[in-house]
Amino acid sequence: MLKRYFPVFQWLPDYKKSFLSGDIAAGLTVGIMLIPQGMAYAMIAGLPPVFGLYAALIPQIIYAIMGTSRQLAVGPVAMDSLLVASGLGALSILGIEEYISMAIFLSLFMGSIQLILGLLKMGFLVNFLSKPVISGFTSAAAIIIGLSQLKHLLGTEIERSNQVHILLYNASKTIDETNFLTLTIGILAIVFIKIIKKINKKIPAALIIVILGIVGVYTSGIHDMGVKIVGVIPKGLPEFGIPSVDYSRVSELVPIALTLALIAFMEAISVAKAVEEKHTEYEVNPNQELIALGASNIIGSFFQSYPTTGGFSRTAVNDQAGAKTGIAPIISAVVVGLTLLFLTPLFYYLPNAILAAIIMVAVFGLIDIKYPIALFKNRKDEFGLLILTFLITLTIGIKEGILSGVLFSLLIVVYRTSKPHIAILGKIKGTNYFKNINRFSNDIEMQHHILVIRFDAQLYFGNKDYFKKELYKQVDLKEKELKTIILNAEAINYIDSSAVHVLKQIVKDLKNKDIQFIIAGAIGPTRDIIFSSGLINIIGKENLFVKVYEAYDHCNNPSEKTAIQEKISQQTKKSSSVT
Repeated sequence: MLKRYFPVFQWLPDYKKSFLSGDIAAGLTVGIMLIPQGMAYAMIAGLPPVFGLYAALIPQIIYAIMGTSRQLAVGPVAMDSLLVASGLGALSILGIEEYISMAIFLSLFMGSIQLILGLLKMGFLVNFLSKPVISGFTSAAAIIIGLSQLKHLLGTEIERSNQVHILLYNASKTIDETNFLTLTIGILAIVFIKIIKKINKKIPAALIIVILGIVGVYTSGIHDMGVKIVGVIPKGLPEFGIPSVDYSRVSELVPIALTLALIAFMEAISVAKAVEEKHTEYEVNPNQELIALGASNIIGSFFQSYPTTGGFSRTAVNDQAGAKTGIAPIISAVVVGLTLLFLTPLFYYLPNAILAAIIMVAVFGLIDIKYPIALFKNRKDEFGLLILTFLITLTIGIKEGILSGVLFSLLIVVYRTSKPHIAILGKIKGTNYFKNINRFSNDIEMQHHILVIRFDAQLYFGNKDYFKKELYKQVDLKEKELKTIILNAEAINYIDSSAVHVLKQIVKDLKNKDIQFIIAGAIGPTRDIIFSSGLINIIGKENLFVKVYEAYDHCNNPSEKTAIQEKISQQTKKSSSVT
């Protein structure tokens, strides 16, 4: 149990000296990345930059002890920061102190939800976030995050909004107030970061630009010409304290915390699974990941951390730099801790435009163009789902975008299962194979007195009427020639009570028309339902076959009961007695 909830005890006893160089290199690299990134992401969340460093400290250490991924880099990320800003921005908050308190409490709240979901083994919930929904949401969120930094890039006061059309309108109203020195710094920073990344992705471009920006402002004094700088960053480690907010406001945070809990988990598990494919020495456990992320946020909130999760870019860098175990994030946390203790005064002259440039480069890389194009060519319904999620996120809101995406993806699933694929099968000449007559029309051995139909889904209340309608349509096409219907039930993994009732009606009606109804290929769970529901008493045990060709041959030679059918009859008796 100790190893299950604290995976550090799985890998630490077997730690090898050869791992140390990779862990140290990765820890230092990610720690250095975290300093400018953490401050930048705190700005997205509407918090003072130092809270980004607080969020990069304790959560990393807790995850290193409890997480199952050995490369996932936990800390502040752009997506969570935007969700914090959008959620808290919609509330009536008096002053920055209350805003900070609610952001920290949000970490405790979402962490508690994640921890409970993990203990209840609810990690499967992330499966409801389909790739088109994630892609549409991520691309839209990236645009909103990037545009939210226009105020720092232009050096103007732009009213915040998470609706892109309102944000652009607010920006256009202040365009004549643009500080061109600030704009020049921001554009140059973006260009330099892109150039450095093209030269070598391992070079800490963000840190280099931060250093150049600080030196440039300090030596030139352009902060006296309207270029906004970070200013004083509190020195020292975060103080311990139990997060608290007014009890009456907790209900307002419920939808934000739920959204954060699921989105943060989705982001972390997706990148953890992607990295896991490169490593065979461990396995990522979704439920333990929920517990680890939840504990990271809960304990982190006691040290002034706002919501965190596993980041895409830092995890990739962590893996590429050679991280082998949780020692790497602990080293990263030490780098951040030393920065808080000794180096915060060095960031006084850092221009806000530099942090805005770092954010823009990072988030615009999340915009996916190739995937929507591929969906448009091959899957129009999923393309529509992606675009819908994208547009709602852009124009209505962050939470509304992801929730509507999940809702519509579930509706698509319901629609597909309500009208599943149905195939009319025919026997391929000279074989025992049965294939769709529309695909293999030239090779089919036609028998007009037999109808073989395959239903490619579970049979339940949502599609029972569709099944009945399509079956009778085929019966009418055969007219008076039809003597036997063989239902290929290989793809039917469940039959609910509503569908059983309809099947009983169908079988009785077909008997009145002197048409035999046979079920072939039913798997174990489906056969159990056929017996336990009493459907077998209406169909008859003699009309249950293992293979379609056995049923087909029996129909053509009804006087010759095969040995296999005898065996099935014996098996069904046993199944019936057990049921």
